[in-house]
Amino acid sequence: MYLKRPAGGLAFCLFYLASCFTNKYVLSVLKFTYPTLFQGWQTLVGGLLLHVSWKLGWVEINLCSRSEILSWLPASVLFVGIIYAGSRALSSLPIPVFLTVHNAAEVITCGFQKFVQKETSHLKVCSVLFLLVAAVCLPLCDAQFDPNGYLWALIHLICVGAYKVFQKLWKPSSLSDLDQQYINYVFSVVLLASASHPAGDLFSALDFPFLYFYRFHSSCCASGLLGFFLMLHTVKLKSSTTSGQYAAWSFLAKVITASLSPLFFVMTANVLTISCLVISGVGEALLVYAERTGT
Repeated sequence: MYLKRPAGGLAFCLFYLASCFTNKYVLSVLKFTYPTLFQGWQTLVGGLLLHVSWKLGWVEINLCSRSEILSWLPASVLFVGIIYAGSRALSSLPIPVFLTVHNAAEVITCGFQKFVQKETSHLKVCSVLFLLVAAVCLPLCDAQFDPNGYLWALIHLICVGAYKVFQKLWKPSSLSDLDQQYINYVFSVVLLASASHPAGDLFSALDFPFLYFYRFHSSCCASGLLGFFLMLHTVKLKSSTTSGQYAAWSFLAKVITASLSPLFFVMTANVLTISCLVISGVGEALLVYAERTGT
């Protein structure tokens, strides 16, 4: 069966959906478009909760080797690029469109596996071609085309692809997924807090019309908590399932999120746009099958 450990997988899907919708609400509906502050807040909450969980003995974190921590910092830089560019892109693009471009990051990882590691199968190549075609054609037929949104989505997918390649190249001897995420959180908070003033977000946010409204405060709190729980369930699901099973749950989470998002957020679609979304879905389904069967 593709979808084993249903409780953990369904919890992952639920947190993926809730986190994505909450972020979209803050970024697009409330229009809080100050990514150094918003992403800085999310990583601060995530880092604090992970630190508290560590001290209470709920999770295990080992940061013994300074050299390994320093060697992971390039990935932390890419992580900041992922969340910053992703925030900018999601504020402008509908969720299904954003996920379609996001999926194209597999082109980078597949290219690395094929031309560097010489281990990519023909089925994986076929699947990423579907993902690439969908991502390239989508801006050409998008009725809500936003060049700035697609530019940030492109930067986001490059950072995602580079991050995955770095993980494959970097062979940690002691840093677990939680160790890596802890470093990412700490680095992100420091970098984003330092950049908030030069970027102009710090003082611009003072003019935000919903700054003192409870729905803004509650949404920001929810985004931080949901992001943390999504991270925990992602790590847990990866450690308790095979790569193919995790890919299947990730695919299901994206399909559910993309399918339900037009019910809550404005999206103008035509036949060509929907075709691109379907092509991307077919490509990811093939990728899941390739991961599951090892072909």
